[in-house]
Amino acid sequence: MLEQRNVCSFMLFFFLQYLDFAEFEDTLKTFLKECKIKGKPLSKSTCGSLRDPKSLKFQRDLLAAFDSGDQKVFFRLWEEHIPRPIRDGDSLAQKLEFYLHIHFAIYLLKHSAGRPDKEDLDERISYFKTYLETKGAALSQTTEFLPFYALPFVPNPMVHPSFKELFQDSWTPELKLKLEKFLALMFKASNTPKLLTLYKENGQSNKDMLQQLHQQLVEAERRSMTYLKRYNRIQADYHNLIGVTAELVDSLEATVSGKMITPEYLQSVCVRLFSNQMRQSLARSVDFTRPGTASTMLRASLAPVKLKDVPLLPSLDYEKLKKDLILGSDRLKAFLLQALRWRLTTSHPGEQRETVLQAYISNDLLDCHSHSQRSMLQLLQSKSEVVRQYTARLINAFASLAEGRRYLAQSTKVLRMLEERLKEEDKDVVTRENVLGALQKFSLRRPLQTAMIQDGLIFWLIDILKEPDCLSDYTLEYSVALLMNLCLRSAGKNMCAKVAGLVLKVLSDLLGHENHEIQPYVNGALYSILSIPSIREEARAMGMEDILRCFIKEGNAEMIRQIEFIIKQLNSEELLDGVLESDDDEDEDDEEDHDTMEADLDKDELIQPQLGELSGEKLLTTEYLGIMTNTGKARRKGTAGVQWGGPEPLRRPVTPSGHRTGYPA
Repeated sequence: MLEQRNVCSFMLFFFLQYLDFAEFEDTLKTFLKECKIKGKPLSKSTCGSLRDPKSLKFQRDLLAAFDSGDQKVFFRLWEEHIPRPIRDGDSLAQKLEFYLHIHFAIYLLKHSAGRPDKEDLDERISYFKTYLETKGAALSQTTEFLPFYALPFVPNPMVHPSFKELFQDSWTPELKLKLEKFLALMFKASNTPKLLTLYKENGQSNKDMLQQLHQQLVEAERRSMTYLKRYNRIQADYHNLIGVTAELVDSLEATVSGKMITPEYLQSVCVRLFSNQMRQSLARSVDFTRPGTASTMLRASLAPVKLKDVPLLPSLDYEKLKKDLILGSDRLKAFLLQALRWRLTTSHPGEQRETVLQAYISNDLLDCHSHSQRSMLQLLQSKSEVVRQYTARLINAFASLAEGRRYLAQSTKVLRMLEERLKEEDKDVVTRENVLGALQKFSLRRPLQTAMIQDGLIFWLIDILKEPDCLSDYTLEYSVALLMNLCLRSAGKNMCAKVAGLVLKVLSDLLGHENHEIQPYVNGALYSILSIPSIREEARAMGMEDILRCFIKEGNAEMIRQIEFIIKQLNSEELLDGVLESDDDEDEDDEEDHDTMEADLDKDELIQPQLGELSGEKLLTTEYLGIMTNTGKARRKGTAGVQWGGPEPLRRPVTPSGHRTGYPA
């Protein structure tokens, strides 16, 4: 009941304070009259504090009474000018008042030259004792104040160890400073009504909480997508293990029947089990026609699950999109580039993703066919680091899909801009990674291979690979894979022949690198360039065979077989390796026609939406929704994503995306 009355007093005071602040004089008079009629009159001190909140006279008189030890004057002023709701409900005011009572109780003990007047001292002690038994009783359970409840009963507090702090010279000035701060805070705060302050604070608190929840939602969505990618990778690995297990069970059944299992066959199974390069295609390459009962049951678990129909995503207004991508603010550009990339990377493989990509291509989203000076591709040269990076990420996402590569490869304009960005970008590692990733995927197409070789990209790659430990795993893998793809062409080999010693040294150093993912590409590049007689001579002169045989001693069976092929090539006397050469036919494409979205495309996002900002699919469908034009498209049938699985070095262009973390199709 007491608590309820205090709350009512608080509310009445706050409301009264607001009316006074807003100068609702007539309303204030009516309100005071109503309070009196209802039996809830407000004290004169409360009304006075409203009328003169900035009164300096009261503060001077109060501090003067504190200094002189005039207890009666001090507490009369205190009760008249400090509103009761503050005195009774504010913990800071309650604690300060407790120490003020102690100050006046021991004042004579600290300031009397001789023995203090006993009558006056007894009166002060009695006043303090009455305070402890009434208003001060509320703090009796507080550890900070509990010792002081014994003060009235101690004959000589000055020598008692529990009260030693009270009689130090610094105690009274510190208490006065606290009092001054309290008065300044209170009367400064009273300029703005407490009711208004509570409203503003609550509004800001709600805004902060909403913003925090919004950020958490965005992060949760991003984590959900990451976990989905991880699940897809684990599922692909599971299929791989089941397939290998089935092969091993077949082998056991064959031995029971008396059939001979050769070590080579068993070894090939083990290679498939531990070789990351082939994991993406294992589920498709398992031979389901092999006999066996147990293995048949294991293979049954690999039967593809029929997916439910995936709805097509809404169509977009691409004219408005492209206009804002060129003329909008850098922040809007970044959010749009991010949303367009997410639409591609998070779409379901199959009809949904193909429809998204075809919509981008048919609307020439990246302005590959545009001759205008202001095009989407110019964003690669933006002054904004975020815009440059997000443009590179989107192009890399396009390049991850065969149809996207075909769209980007229709002219060398995109290639030239990417090469320029690659050589200029020295600030943002992620931008360079995505530019390099896109170029490496471009190298699956022969016309673009030719252009890159002519542009001298091999020399840039050799230069950057001289210090591989300074590169991220992504940069290292894609640089070596790109170098290998360019070295498969006779023009690329001839470029390497110009700096044969440097190329051989870089590749031989990379053979021993701790990142084993690059070994197939290093082996493939070495095998390819050693078809040139001048490079073979340089390799023999630097003792390349001895270097290679060192790795035979340390490598696994797969590496050993590849290096043996390289040594055989090194010791060959043939003028040309005719099997590899088909450079005259530029229309022939060496591309492995597989689509793989990498998890790296969406890593380490630089921007997060603030409260009220739209992002992702919500931004696209809210601001850029177009007329529904989505139509299904027949899937283009090309060569499957054939992964290399033989003992020889790689002899056709590949991309690391086949075995990096990504979305298995």
